[in-house]
Amino acid sequence: MQKWKENIRKIDPYVPGEQPTGKDIIKLNTNESPYAPSPSVKKVLSEYDYTGLRLYPSFVCPELKSALTENYPVNEREIFLGNGSDEVLALCFMTFFNSDKPVLFPDITYSFYDVWCSLYNIPYERVSLDSSFRFVKEDYYRENGGIVITNPNAPTSVYMELSDIEDIIRHNEDVIVIVDEAYIDFGGKSAVDLIHKYDNLVVVQTYSKSRSLAGIRVGYAFASEELINSLEAVKNSFNSYTLNSLSQAVAAASAKDKDYFNECVNKIIAAREWTVAELSKLGFETLPSKANFIFTTNRNISAEKLFNYLKSKNIYVRYFNKPRISEYLRITIGTQEQMEALIKAIKEYN
Repeated sequence: MQKWKENIRKIDPYVPGEQPTGKDIIKLNTNESPYAPSPSVKKVLSEYDYTGLRLYPSFVCPELKSALTENYPVNEREIFLGNGSDEVLALCFMTFFNSDKPVLFPDITYSFYDVWCSLYNIPYERVSLDSSFRFVKEDYYRENGGIVITNPNAPTSVYMELSDIEDIIRHNEDVIVIVDEAYIDFGGKSAVDLIHKYDNLVVVQTYSKSRSLAGIRVGYAFASEELINSLEAVKNSFNSYTLNSLSQAVAAASAKDKDYFNECVNKIIAAREWTVAELSKLGFETLPSKANFIFTTNRNISAEKLFNYLKSKNIYVRYFNKPRISEYLRITIGTQEQMEALIKAIKEYN
């Protein structure tokens, strides 16, 4: 074997959900929104001056940061922007987790976390969720190198009350606590207010879910000015121009359209509750969800076989062949019509 091969970093990468192509596909496997972005986005795209793409984008993103301050109790110096929340989180791991003590996160959560730890040589420990897939907050009251909480959690959809999150932060004021809120808009309460109370807290959100803009790759973090400055220093040592000009303009327009945002979120919540009720009639047990997806199981049906059957019917959901969750399916909430088609297909399978 060539000696140079010994020096190549070997990582088990994150595996995203399938991105099927073709007609008549019901795509409920990657937690995207089933609705188009805000009409304000369409207006920006129709009026956009493409000649400006010859120039580098702004690396301070003033218009977008200003729009975000209208929606959140923060100032522009408390906002960090990146290419989707994945990049924001990756930079957070690189910036804040440099201890020889393990970073703590659940045994069942977003599977990118252990990938970043492996990539950046960060020690970590998976902390077991309880039998109902809930955090046991007392398990985080110990020495560690940082904590990551996804709320609502993925892929389980389970939400942790803000008082419990604050309890974890209060017991860990010597390390950085990251709260990943990719799905917070579908029924939970954000921890963003707590950044003014705890200077070790970072709250991360995204445009990919509730804003119907997974394709533009915009994510953001809220934290104290000191933490944001540290993130900016790491980002600027890697790539100063992380957000392209078009994404900045589109994201700012979307942030200003609150009515359309609320309309889409409310339709997803209504479809979620309808789907849970219909699945219950078919013998499914679904974890309580505050996300734009559900996590469900039926003791009389193999999750893997149902996954493959639905796929044969051009309905894509997500199956994880992993310990503790191999009999569950994660199902993104689509339009009411899509969810009715899903229930019809499951009834036919039964």
